[in-house]
Amino acid sequence: MDHERQRARYVAGTEGAPPVPPPGGYRGARRPQGPVQAPPFAPPVATPAASDEPKKPANAIGWIALLGSILFALILLGTLLAGGTDIVYSVTMLALQLIVVAVIVASLFTPRGRMFGAIALVIAILFNVATVGGLSALNSSATGNYDGVKTEEQKHAEAYPGIKGTDSQSVLNQQSLEEVRAEADSLFTAIRDRLTARFGYTWVKVDDEDLRPERNGYGGESMLYEYTSVGWATVEPIEGYDRKLAVMDIVDQVVQEHGLYGLYAFNDPTNSGIDPTMITKLYGSDDPRTQHTWESYTENYPDPLRFYANIYDLSNDSSGNFLAEREAQNARTGEPLEGLQLFVLGSAVLSEDDREEFEQKLTEYPGY
Repeated sequence: MDHERQRARYVAGTEGAPPVPPPGGYRGARRPQGPVQAPPFAPPVATPAASDEPKKPANAIGWIALLGSILFALILLGTLLAGGTDIVYSVTMLALQLIVVAVIVASLFTPRGRMFGAIALVIAILFNVATVGGLSALNSSATGNYDGVKTEEQKHAEAYPGIKGTDSQSVLNQQSLEEVRAEADSLFTAIRDRLTARFGYTWVKVDDEDLRPERNGYGGESMLYEYTSVGWATVEPIEGYDRKLAVMDIVDQVVQEHGLYGLYAFNDPTNSGIDPTMITKLYGSDDPRTQHTWESYTENYPDPLRFYANIYDLSNDSSGNFLAEREAQNARTGEPLEGLQLFVLGSAVLSEDDREEFEQKLTEYPGY
């Protein structure tokens, strides 16, 4: 029983914990003297640093992918500079592109070639048949440089001195550039003198002479020119139907005296054959009495001279739109807003200074 009571004293209400020591502690118990020493412990095991691990070099396929991508990019850029758009899109280039892509993909699946493969992939994305080919096409279109896509025969035709479909012998037989210029000056002088004597008009020169090389029809420029003469205009306006008829009658007389055909009036619906709706749109009305513009033309075919005489009359501009057009033209060229204007065009004319060279070059193009 004593043992049972003693046992119950240890466990009752303490969930199995021993009782606290009695006041003053247990008899004979002593506290340790001096500093408390920590128990010994094992030193940490040194592990090799990551930087001390030997690096493995990239394998061959990684290098091949990188160098192949760089080399292919250089080839594409060289072709771009040469203007060879067709070469960029050729079957050979497409095949090379597929080979480079295949090597790059293979390198990405190898641990040691993955880094170089990723770099090669970036290069291939920036420089490939699609991107460089597009730049090459835009460059050729903007500069007109298609040398890289032309055959030797095409390059030879491009230097043809005449015009495709135009008989070169006819060019040699017709008036030269210098003769057309002299004929234009003679016409202008005669018309100015005649109208000044009759109506007292004064004149001002408008625009400068212009020479533009004619295209030869084979992608190049011929040795022939399109000639635009200086223009002449009356300072005074010309108004009234009867006055306009009188002015044009004198002009018609002069041009026929110089070997040209009689004037052909585009603005006259009875003679031009142009639809009245179009005449109204161009000249303000289908009735010459109320038109703001009269436009007449003649030529000396088979020679190349074409002569134009226009009368602008703002008194027939009811909407004000034609005035705005004339003011814009005046701002560009300084020509009078209204009155009579004269000018000459000469198509496919050859300068006398170029005649010998023209004939020499024609010998290189039999059958053209």
